[in-house]
Amino acid sequence: MLKLFNTMSRQVHDFTPIDPNRVTMYACGPTVYDYSSIGNLSKYIGDDLLRRVLEANGYTVEHVMNITDVGHLESDADEGEDKLEKGAKAQGRTVWEVAKFFEEYHFKSSDALNIWRPSIVARATEHVQEMVKLIQRLEEKGFTYRSDSAIYFDTSKFPSYTKLSRQKLAEKETGARVEVVVDQQKKNPADFVLWFFTVGHFANHTMRWNSPWGEGFPGWHIECSAMSMLYLGNTLDIHTGGIDHIPVHHTNEIAQSEAATGEEFVRFWVHHRFILVEGEKMSKSKKNVYTIDDLVAKGFDPLALRYLFMTAHYRDPINFTWNSLEGAQNALSSLREASREWDKPNSNTSIYYQKFLEAASNDLNTPQAIATMWEMVKSNEPPIQKAADLLAMDKILGLGLNEYIGQKTEVPTEVQELVEKRERARGSKDFAESDRLRHEIKKLGFDVQDTSTGPRLKKL
Repeated sequence: MLKLFNTMSRQVHDFTPIDPNRVTMYACGPTVYDYSSIGNLSKYIGDDLLRRVLEANGYTVEHVMNITDVGHLESDADEGEDKLEKGAKAQGRTVWEVAKFFEEYHFKSSDALNIWRPSIVARATEHVQEMVKLIQRLEEKGFTYRSDSAIYFDTSKFPSYTKLSRQKLAEKETGARVEVVVDQQKKNPADFVLWFFTVGHFANHTMRWNSPWGEGFPGWHIECSAMSMLYLGNTLDIHTGGIDHIPVHHTNEIAQSEAATGEEFVRFWVHHRFILVEGEKMSKSKKNVYTIDDLVAKGFDPLALRYLFMTAHYRDPINFTWNSLEGAQNALSSLREASREWDKPNSNTSIYYQKFLEAASNDLNTPQAIATMWEMVKSNEPPIQKAADLLAMDKILGLGLNEYIGQKTEVPTEVQELVEKRERARGSKDFAESDRLRHEIKKLGFDVQDTSTGPRLKKL
C-alpha cells in the first residue's frame, strides 16, 4: 500500500485515488524568466520519483505541469514587477523570447536528470480565457471586488482560508502590513489579485489581453487553478510544489478553486524541501546558485545529482556540497561498473525488490530504498538475479542503469599492458612509476582501482 504525507493533515496516510486505476497529479512548474537551478530541479526530481512510484504501484498517472510565463510578480503578495518583464529588460530580449529560451533550458536540464516529461505542459499564456471564465464564476458567487488597478479575491468571504498553512489570519495580516502595499484599495492585506489592469504601475506591461473588466493580464495564483481543473477536474488526487508555496500560492489556489466549485480542490498536498549549498541558502549574492551546466563544466554526470538528492528524504533538508556530489558520482560509477559484469536478466524479481518497493512506497523513503539496493548488489544472489532486481529498482530511481547492465567493458590491449606494467612497478615499490602509469591509463579512458584481489578497471 502506497503511503504519502499530506501537508493538509500533517500526517502520513494510505493513498487511494478517486479513480482506482488513474491518478491525477498537478505540479507547479517553473517561472521561465531565469535558468533552472539545482535547487529548482530538486523539486522536479521529487515529482518524477513520485510519479514513478505511483506507476510501480500499478497506477496510470495523468501528470500536468504548468509553465508560468506571465503574471508572477517579484513578491508572491502581488507586489513588484512581473518576473518575465524584469527578465526581458535585463537580457535585452522580448518577454516571449525569454519565456521560450528558459522553458527550453528547463527541459534540457530535466532531460539530463532523466526526469520524465509531464503528460501535459500547460503554458499560462495559452490559457488566459480559461482564467477569465474562472474569475467570472468567482465574481458571480460574490468572492471578488474591483479596485482601480485589479480584480481581487476577497479572503474574508472564505472562512477556511488558512487551513493549509495553519497560520492565524491576524499573523498573516501582520506580516503583510510590514510590506509595501501597492494598492491602497485592498480591503484585507491577505486579498490577492485575480486580474491586473494595464494601468499605473503596469501601464506598459507587454503581455496583455482583453477581458470583461478591461485590458490586463492574470495573477499568478488563478493560473494554476484554471489549468489544473481544466485538465484534471475539480478535485485533484495530488498537487505538488515547494514548501514556499504553502503560505501564499497554494493557500490562494485552494480559496479560489473551492469558492468556485464548492468541492475539495486537492486530496493530497505533497511539498518538497529546499536545499542548502555548503550550509547556506542559495542566492545570487552569495554566488552559490548552480545549474546543470555548472556541474557538467566541473566534470560531473548530471545523474550523480539525481542520486545525491535521493539519498535524503524529499521532506528532509539536504546540504549540497561539491564533496557530497563527488561521493554520489563515485557511488553511481561503482553501481554501473558492478552491473556491467552481470548478464541481461531473464528472471523475475526477488525479495530484495519487494523490500525496495515497500520502502519507496512508504512516503518515498529513498534513503531506505537505496540502502536495500546496495544490500542486494553486495549479496550472494546470482548475477542474473541481481540484474533483474536492479532493472526493476531503476524504473523508480531513474539512473539509466539499463544502459550498463550486461555491457561488459572491453579493455584494449594497450590499456591491459599498462596495467600489467603498473603492477610490476607496484611490486617493486616504484610508486612514482606506478602513479605515472595510472595517469597514462586515465588518458586512455580508464581508471585503475587497487583491490585485495588485484587491479580493477573502471571505464571513465
